[in-house]
Amino acid sequence: MNERERTELRETARRMRRHIVGMIGRAASGHPGGSLSAVEIVAYLYFREMRLDPADPALPDRDRFVLSKGHAAPVLYAALAERGFFPVSELDGLRQASSCLQGHPHRLDTPGVEASTGSLGQGLSMACGMALGLRLAGSPARVFALIGDGESQEGQIWEAAMTAGFRRLSNLCVFLDYNDLQIDGRVSAIKDIAPLRDKWQAFRWRVEEIDGHDFEQIAAALAAFAGERERPTLVVARTVKGKGVSFMENNVAFHGQAPSAQELEQALRELGDGR
Repeated sequence: MNERERTELRETARRMRRHIVGMIGRAASGHPGGSLSAVEIVAYLYFREMRLDPADPALPDRDRFVLSKGHAAPVLYAALAERGFFPVSELDGLRQASSCLQGHPHRLDTPGVEASTGSLGQGLSMACGMALGLRLAGSPARVFALIGDGESQEGQIWEAAMTAGFRRLSNLCVFLDYNDLQIDGRVSAIKDIAPLRDKWQAFRWRVEEIDGHDFEQIAAALAAFAGERERPTLVVARTVKGKGVSFMENNVAFHGQAPSAQELEQALRELGDGR
């Protein structure tokens, strides 16, 4: 990755963060913390890694993305809008009855959304099914999924992990957004999911641990995934909940709380002028 590409990705991430806090602030409802923590991961996937065509969202051999932590829908909507799946102006309608952008992703309503998610723990099972189906069809398409750390307390996550490892779904790459905060507090205090590497390796996964805000580390993890032929890949991405907005960072209150008008103004000021 050269400096121009890094600069473009950083600018894309900045715009996505502005979209996230802007749409949630206007809706006066939503989940900013876990959306902001995943920006670099989703930005890299949509703007550097995945094979897709906004003009043809149903392209048969497209790569798929499943947002298993569906309450972080704003980060997905921001990426889809910036990538050209629908106009950026549509973001103003988040959580409005007439909008195609509801509080959780809906694959029949929103161009580019591959899976309807929201009930935590289920998205990884969908991603496994997609990966297995694509392999059986002889497709070169890959499946990427984003799961949460609080979500990883769900039993279905581990059932899906066992299935993917057993089926050797090497076309599946999962990012775990590990910001260590869930709605009630620290993940490590409520129901600790560590040790992650040992657990996922025991389920026959290849595991990497990275800084989830570092594009170079994200790129390196995906390059290693591209060379894997025997196992699914888990990338444990250490992140900061509310990343990019000073008063939201590591603040559990903003798991599911929209900024006030004054807070929104401050957040947008911190994130820079313009789109």
